[in-house]
Formats: sequence, C-alpha cells, structure tokens
Amino acid sequence: MKKETTIYDLAEHLSLSPSTVSRALNDHPAINQKTKERVNKAAEKFGYQLNTFAKNLRKKSTDTLGVITPKLDSTFMASVLAGMEKVANQSGYNLLITQSQESQEKEIANAKTMFSSRVDGLMVSASAETETLEHFDQFVNKGVPVLFFDRVLEDSKMVKIVIDNRKAGRQATEHLIEQGCKRIWHITGDLRRNVYSDRYKGYRDALKKAGLPLDESSLFESKLIPDDVDEIVEVIKKSKQKPDGIFVSNDLYAGSLLIALKYSGLRIPEDIAIVGFNNDPISRIIEPKLTTVHYPAYEMGELTAKTLIDHIKGEVDMNMQDTLILSHKLIVRGSSDRSGQK
Repeated sequence: MKKETTIYDLAEHLSLSPSTVSRALNDHPAINQKTKERVNKAAEKFGYQLNTFAKNLRKKSTDTLGVITPKLDSTFMASVLAGMEKVANQSGYNLLITQSQESQEKEIANAKTMFSSRVDGLMVSASAETETLEHFDQFVNKGVPVLFFDRVLEDSKMVKIVIDNRKAGRQATEHLIEQGCKRIWHITGDLRRNVYSDRYKGYRDALKKAGLPLDESSLFESKLIPDDVDEIVEVIKKSKQKPDGIFVSNDLYAGSLLIALKYSGLRIPEDIAIVGFNNDPISRIIEPKLTTVHYPAYEMGELTAKTLIDHIKGEVDMNMQDTLILSHKLIVRGSSDRSGQK
C-alpha cells in the first residue's frame, strides 16, 4: 500500500511550515490566496486527504445531519430528501441517510449508527413498527436535537412537522360525496402510523357528516404496493355492492388500481371515481389523470432541515413549538370529476 501523504510531506515539498500548510488547507484568512492555491494544488497532486474526523473532534461538530426514513423507494421521500439536502448544503452540512425498512429493530440500529457518527442533529420519520422513542433518549441526554417529520408518534413530546392528514382525508372523501358517490371504499397503509390513521379518521368524519353508513368491510389495510392491486380488483369484481368511489392513501397504488380497473372493463370515473394522495408524477401521466391531495414533500424537507439547523445555530428554539403544520391542497382531475356528466 502506498504511503499516505501528510502535512509534513506537503510542507517539505513547498518549503513552508506545517502550520502554514494546515491553515491554507483549512482556508484560514491569515493565509494569502496565492499560498492557498499552491498548497491545494500540491495536496491534489500528491493525493493528500484532510483528516476531517480529527478536525471535527477539535471543534466538537461534524457538520453532519442524520436522517432516518422508513423507506427510500418512494417519490415522496425522494422529494423530502431533496429539500433537506438543498438547505443542508447551503448551510455547510452533509446528510447521513439511513432507512429502517419499516422495522423498529432496524430503526434502533440506525439510531445507534447516527449517535456513534456524532451527527449534529437528527431528522426522523418513524417506521410502521415503532411504538416507543426510547432509542432517541441518548440524543436528548447529549443535547443533540431530534426532529420528527411526516410519520410521528402523536403522544411524543418531540418536535414534529406534518400536514393535517385528518383534514386532507376528510376533504378527499367529501369530494367523492359531492360527485354523487355513496359507497366509498378506503384503501390505506398501516393504521399504526399517524399519516394513515388520521386520513382514515378524516374519511370517517366525511361519511358521518353526510349521513352515509360506515361499513368496516369498506376499509382495506394494505402495503400500498402495485403488486397487491390485482387482489383488490378481484374483491371489487366479486362484490355485490361495488364501490362507486375509492379514496386511496397514496398515488402509486391509486394509479395502478385505476389502470387495472379500466382494464377489467370499468369506467373511471363513471363507474368508480378515484382519489389518491401525494400528487406524485404518476397522477399526471395516467388517463384519466388522478385526483389527489398535494402533499408538499419538498417544502417539508426544506422546513425540517431549516428548523433543525436554525436551532443548532441558536437562532431559534424549535422546542417552543410542539407541531408545525404545512398546507395541503386537493387537486381535482379526471379520475373523479363527474361534473361533465348528465
């Protein structure tokens, strides 16, 4: 293995003192620009690597923010992370990203990794299995701020950034009722998580307000993946009382369901009106286009990162507010709009 280049090697090559080389590499204002350029050019030539670990130990900061997500394979989470990265990079921070894969055990392991990595702050969206937040106590005890986004534990005292999922679920269902739907099914994710349980509560609120019966057989808990769509299509086809409206808790499943129902011979929205959630790209490329609830994922990422960074810098105390709520919007498109029908 080739010998690693040190500051002393660079100093000898450039006929400078090791302290001057060190300051130049760290962009110290006392070193003139010409010397900085000479040092950095030599460092690049000889493959010198700055020991950021030692540097961070000295200043008691890693300039790194941790992110724990349930999964990384969704358009929604990709948008959230893009918003986080933009704000973090602008403020001189890097992101360390992990996924729990919906497992509390994996989330606990992720938390240990983040703590060992000495992140300056942590942003978390809880797994489907998460029932306790004790594994984040080590951060709190150390004074490392933790901020939850999207999927949160509502009885937790941790700061949260969310949308009003209950209101959004109610509005989506009310829209279907306004289109004349009377047998409305709801397809949702794991009801242990606030995003799904709150949307379900909103669905129930709308049915109750309209005087429509709440039938538990109209609720379907799913992993919300396209592979499961054929199963629900068969249930619909065999049902004596077919739904005339379906509210689905994410767009990927809703879009896949729309395509499958059309293929089976049903008309959208004439026979079944469909509303999704998130405003993912699929909602705009299928035909008819999917009515959905716009979830400001990118903005959530930006706000989560900014709130955490501002707290770290001492510019705001994020603990002064328990919950920050972002706005959502119902976007009506062809999959549910029956206004042109007689």
